[in-house]
Amino acid sequence: MKIQLPPQVEKAIEILVRAGFEAYIVGGCVRDTIMGKKPFDWDVTTSARPEEIKKAFTNYKCIETGIKHGTLTVQIDHMPIEVTAYRIDGEYTDSRHPNSIRFTRNLKEDLARRDFTMNALAYNPANGLVDCFKGLEDIRHRRICCVGNPDLRFQEDGLRILRALRFSSVLGFEIERETSESIRRNRGRLRLISAERIHTEFTKLICGCGAEGILRDFRIAIEQFLPEIEPLPTLHNSCGQNIWEHTLKAISAVEAAPILRLTMLLHEISKTEHEYPDLKGAEMVEQALKRLRYDGGTVRTVSELVKQRNLPLPSEQKQILRYLNQLGADHFRLLLKVKEADAKARLPVDSKALEKLAETEKILDDILKSGLCYSIKGLAVNGVDLMKLGIPKGAEIGKTLSFLLNAVMDGKCPNQNSELIKYMIQQKEGICNGNG
Repeated sequence: MKIQLPPQVEKAIEILVRAGFEAYIVGGCVRDTIMGKKPFDWDVTTSARPEEIKKAFTNYKCIETGIKHGTLTVQIDHMPIEVTAYRIDGEYTDSRHPNSIRFTRNLKEDLARRDFTMNALAYNPANGLVDCFKGLEDIRHRRICCVGNPDLRFQEDGLRILRALRFSSVLGFEIERETSESIRRNRGRLRLISAERIHTEFTKLICGCGAEGILRDFRIAIEQFLPEIEPLPTLHNSCGQNIWEHTLKAISAVEAAPILRLTMLLHEISKTEHEYPDLKGAEMVEQALKRLRYDGGTVRTVSELVKQRNLPLPSEQKQILRYLNQLGADHFRLLLKVKEADAKARLPVDSKALEKLAETEKILDDILKSGLCYSIKGLAVNGVDLMKLGIPKGAEIGKTLSFLLNAVMDGKCPNQNSELIKYMIQQKEGICNGNG
């Protein structure tokens, strides 16, 4: 097997080998290349100790990104490459970092500390692929398997549980039986992981092609950090459909964008609340996403979509213009996608709702294409124009602009500067123009 390395990575390996050390690319870059994917970054592992790495790269910029654990980032021709010394990890007591490490000159000992067999592969041009734990076989059989004892791997770092689920969802790999059983046994360790680490992996998981199956099979693991979903399998909607199954189908029915996948995952979490469920759902969503340290924009957008998901679907141009005025074009499109996924996930599929959505989207496209006005910003008059006509600066300006915008959206006046001024003067003088 031959892997084409970037020139900078080849150079890093050559420098270390010339200095008398072993050096290999390792981990995800080897896995991705074997799978025909372009690696996001390239990591190098070496028999050199940290101080020996620094000495070998004397002529290059070196950053001590993780010197305690033997990692330096070397910059070669503007490309950062992480170079890490072979090491053996000691005991983990914080479920993230080993209490101690010991450097080794043995590649197999370094590979043995890694999480999954598919990530325990090493390669260099001279020696080819080094596969001590049947990682290549697992990639070919599309399965995720821990290196060594799964319980030990997950007890070392509980995030590996979520990484296994994420890899399975994104790559479409099956989780082998012993690893799967260990995930269930050790799921409580996810409660020890920081919210920031959880949300990064979880977002990738729910945006994977296999998200529906993973969430179905490993719900009890996800509940450790998202307890809001726990009651859903016991509830049913008005059609008798199981709420959790509806949720899973809705996730698969929407595009793999974090905002939309999170919305569909959480859109039914207030089903136990009988009064104002959408308002309560929005509150619950906000609390859950803040707890998981999602950014403010994501929290606001997802909670708003959950609150608005049952708004009546507009089917006339006037109504759609008002929705655009209230929500903005981007948010309104997101809401339509949420409604579409919800309709597709129902049993039976809500064909009437899908037909109405298609009509609404066509009118929306026509509105945006033709440049019809739906915001004060798009009006052909502004505050300066109104002040020239004697309208006092302040609240009266805003009130007049809103009045004119409503007239434009209702079709009572064209969005032209002279027509708007004339319409305003006529209304001010109490003269009807036939539409007033």
